[in-house]
Amino acid sequence: MGFKCGIVGLPNVGKSTLFNALSNAGAESANYPFCTIEPNVGMVPVPDPRLDQLANLVKPQRVVPTVVQIVDIAGLVKGASRGEGLGNQFLANIRECDAILHVLRCFDDPNIVHVEGGVDPLRDKDIIDTELQLKDLETLEKQAAKYQRAAKSGDKEAKRLYELIEGLTAHLQQGRSARGFARTPEDDELLRPFFLLTDKPVLYVCNVEEGSLPQGNDWVARVRQMAEAEGAGVMVISAAIEEQIAQLDDPAERLEFLQSLGIAEPGLHVLIRAAYQLLGLQTYFTAGEKEVRAWTIPAGTKAPQAAGVIHSDFERGFIRAEVIKIPDLLTYKTEAGVREAGKLAVQGKDYVVQDGDVLHFRFNV
Repeated sequence: MGFKCGIVGLPNVGKSTLFNALSNAGAESANYPFCTIEPNVGMVPVPDPRLDQLANLVKPQRVVPTVVQIVDIAGLVKGASRGEGLGNQFLANIRECDAILHVLRCFDDPNIVHVEGGVDPLRDKDIIDTELQLKDLETLEKQAAKYQRAAKSGDKEAKRLYELIEGLTAHLQQGRSARGFARTPEDDELLRPFFLLTDKPVLYVCNVEEGSLPQGNDWVARVRQMAEAEGAGVMVISAAIEEQIAQLDDPAERLEFLQSLGIAEPGLHVLIRAAYQLLGLQTYFTAGEKEVRAWTIPAGTKAPQAAGVIHSDFERGFIRAEVIKIPDLLTYKTEAGVREAGKLAVQGKDYVVQDGDVLHFRFNV
């Protein structure tokens, strides 16, 4: 499944350093390769200890993690909504993404010039928000006339959509993003074809200097306060430090370096998992001698649709799903052991797959 997160931010906030660290981090294990599709696009494996536990138990011929596509989007400048700088390309790249990782510079360094003349993450955030909001207003303006005519003709769906467009326009004109606009799930479906830029979920990534790890600094505190009001997530990372960690090939050296910083694991691992969760995704596993593999599904997916991620025939001919929980598999060592202990569950078409399930599908076509 092609899920994509875009890394955005003003120039010189650490976006590309973060992206480069992600590319190096993918080389930590031969089983989890980072794949560069284009100079600024890569497939990043989602670190998952459960996959390692299964692999150690089953000893398969290969291990396949689930991945998230990460895009390093060119730095935005004021006026991007009017085509300034790389504005049009920037906005087009964001439109293609499912979620946004918004990097905010929360460190001071006289050797790294800030495009706005000084460090202020909230100002930087507002600059990007404003450009995206202006582009969304342009999109809504183009649609308004079309749906206004249809609404006057008595089309109920068009009438509701026009009401939404009017409400969203007023909301955006107040300097607020579309994701904060109250609406029903049915309204969401009506608005989805507009691909509004400010409707995408966002995670604020505070890029700090080493001395501010792991808790952050005064700038981070201000970002957290802002994000709490928005209902958005925040994480603290040092892109420069992560790049150093990713370059350490020796696991012992890497662990020692992490311990010296007072952190349990690379921030990139936390970031990738946070991006995965931001997209509303979860993982289930299949395990056999040939392959142990993680599969990506949206949270709330039922068993037949989860089976369809492997192959459409699995969904079309779905009979049942045999479900094992990883703790049970670790306890009883084999599928046969789990079955004998009465811990294997047989589930039908209405079963909602849980994060971490180990599944075996029975089907007939």
